[in-house]
Amino acid sequence: MDLETGAYQNQAKKGSWRTILSLAFQSLGVVYGDLSTSPLYVYKSTFAEDISHSDTNEEIYGVFSFVFWTLTLVPLLKYVFIVLQADDNGEGGTFALYSLLCRHARVSSLPNCQVADEELSEYKKDSPLKSSIGSSLKSMLERHRVLQRLLLILALIGTCMVIGDGVLTPAISVFSAVSGLELSMSKEHHKYVEVPAACIILICLFSLQHYGTHRIGFLFAPIVMTWLFCISAIGVYNIYQWDRRVYRALSPFYMYKFLKKTQSKGWKSLGGILLCITGSEAMFADLGHFSQLSIKIAFTSIVYPALVLAYMGQAAYLSHHHFSENDYQIGFYVSVPEKLRWPVLIIAVLAAVVGSQAIITGTFSIIKQCSALGCFPRVKIVHTTSKFHGQIYIPEINWILMILCLAVTIGFGDTKRLGNASGLAVITVMLVTTCLMSLVIVLCWNRSVFFAIGFVVLFGAIEALYFSASLVKFLEGAWVPVALSFIFSVCMYVWHYGTVKKYEFEMHNKVSLNWLLSLGPNLGIIRVRGIGIIQTELVSGIPAIFSHFVTNVPAFHQVLVFLCIKSVPVPRVKPEERFLVGHICPKEYRLYRCIVRYGYRDFHKDDVEFENDLVCSIAEFIRSENTEHDILNEDLGKEEDKMTVVGTRSTANADRIQMREHGEDFECTVGTSEHREITSPPVIQRRKMVRFVLPDSHIDTGTKEELAELMEARESGIAYILGNTYMRAKPGSSVIKKFAIDYGYEFLRRNSTGTTYPLNVPHVSTLEVGMIYHV
Repeated sequence: MDLETGAYQNQAKKGSWRTILSLAFQSLGVVYGDLSTSPLYVYKSTFAEDISHSDTNEEIYGVFSFVFWTLTLVPLLKYVFIVLQADDNGEGGTFALYSLLCRHARVSSLPNCQVADEELSEYKKDSPLKSSIGSSLKSMLERHRVLQRLLLILALIGTCMVIGDGVLTPAISVFSAVSGLELSMSKEHHKYVEVPAACIILICLFSLQHYGTHRIGFLFAPIVMTWLFCISAIGVYNIYQWDRRVYRALSPFYMYKFLKKTQSKGWKSLGGILLCITGSEAMFADLGHFSQLSIKIAFTSIVYPALVLAYMGQAAYLSHHHFSENDYQIGFYVSVPEKLRWPVLIIAVLAAVVGSQAIITGTFSIIKQCSALGCFPRVKIVHTTSKFHGQIYIPEINWILMILCLAVTIGFGDTKRLGNASGLAVITVMLVTTCLMSLVIVLCWNRSVFFAIGFVVLFGAIEALYFSASLVKFLEGAWVPVALSFIFSVCMYVWHYGTVKKYEFEMHNKVSLNWLLSLGPNLGIIRVRGIGIIQTELVSGIPAIFSHFVTNVPAFHQVLVFLCIKSVPVPRVKPEERFLVGHICPKEYRLYRCIVRYGYRDFHKDDVEFENDLVCSIAEFIRSENTEHDILNEDLGKEEDKMTVVGTRSTANADRIQMREHGEDFECTVGTSEHREITSPPVIQRRKMVRFVLPDSHIDTGTKEELAELMEARESGIAYILGNTYMRAKPGSSVIKKFAIDYGYEFLRRNSTGTTYPLNVPHVSTLEVGMIYHV
């Protein structure tokens, strides 16, 4: 399956009920693994220290009432019925909301945006804002850079908390799963078994990430389904066996009685209760792999009832069993019938591994999105399978997550502090989502500002209550996500700041077109055979690195391509809209600009396939320029700013141009069925034979010569000229700027992937040109 077109084929197949139900079942293993394992540690974290279990059972009933209404209001009402509607062309998550706002309010973090990007089919906008308040808010965001930076920082905080959750969730899930061993040994000895067992499982989990999940992924949904069946069945048994009237605690009156009796201690215990919604954000973050309807069906029909029965069953059991002295037994496993504890322990460990795998994969995915949008240093991204879109592995991030995860597991060694840390990370992400959603409601949905205010007041108040309870536990473990988020946020903002400054420097120092024209068609140097591809971030103009090169090297290639590989604030760019190709200077100069556009969820092709797509796109541009079709003019009044949209070879139809190389056909879309073969003249010691098959109609002599020269250059080979730029703060800059550019950005640049290309450029064909930018 072609990964580039596979995403669109998958989206087209989400319509039938059979497919929807199948996706709903599969989502259990990907989306709900974390949420479904929360019963392992919610009651134990809640009763860890702040409150005790009295004979009146007001505490246990109050906690269950809080759990039930929190599950109902946040995952069910907020996410299922509201937030899931705010998808970005089928994608979800913090950066999907930010991407929506970037397109509707022009507050994009990407410096090289073009008007042509707004013509993309996925760059859809709703009708103009009808509300005067919404229009004022939009214009205010567009005018004030400070507000744009605050919006970016807000998105970065939410993203960094998700990354922090990728550290804490595997730790608390696996540790809570193996905590069932405490019932089979003394309290003094079980800690010496739990921590090593949890660490061994975590090491195995992270060590196997590079294999991907496509071989065992089909087991994830059955494992979580089995786990949900177990906890719901045990819940029904405990309700029937111990307290059939526990359903009375569904009344919110028990929450009032709970807070009235426990007062400040009950408020502090809310930090443990909020763990019942751990993993709710995954419903929105993993939306791109499924559909809204499938996620809704899975949650409302399976996950939500199972969780309610599980928590109700634990409350029923605890209402007749009091552990005032051995508080470590107020947990999940004590409510499991003794004969079933070992089988349930095994299923719990498997479910915890599945839930941890989902959050690790989600962390890889969101880091890829951030990197594509210029908010994270470039990292090596490995696609673990060629059959399924979106399954990636990032080696550096994987080992960082493993080290941090082992550190918090060993350092804390108990569910209490792990729960405090995880709770703050979870509720912070939800608060960020609530804030961004309020802007989406007004700016993207064109809904009343009062609806947005009501949304913030209702869910913001609930989440602020839990946030305050978690923040009180700052010194008891909650400092971990804050520290992680601060470190990642600083790195991401410094990288983004440096990237923007680098682009601004290149824009202000780009080469004058008049200077280039004055050199003549040969550019004042010897033009040798071959194609030279020059790296640039610019979408218009000539980068300064080119003049630096030609003034020091007396020769260059006969065909020059200024290649800009950029990301646009949409999830995916359709293959037929991938390339923007145009001329720089008159035709006889043989200078081309090629802009390759990728969405933040797009798959980047390998080197050979990308090279052939690139050459085909230039050939198609030469042909289409001859017929003067599909020209996009950005009204900049310059010849080089006229760009043609060209698709990849995967979009070819029956009428096509062919590039034959070593007997293999590579195809590009064109617009006629009549073909005539044009071959380049014989070349001595040619590395490869290249031929184009072109339409016979409307092809003039100049176009044929240009195509023949392109084929000759392709046969001679492709060389890559990559810029290796060093940035320094200008003299007189502030201390903060000097530290951010000279030390922060340069450290990240040296330790990140060295190129923005989505291909592995062979070293023998690569030439790096170094320059120092004083920004």
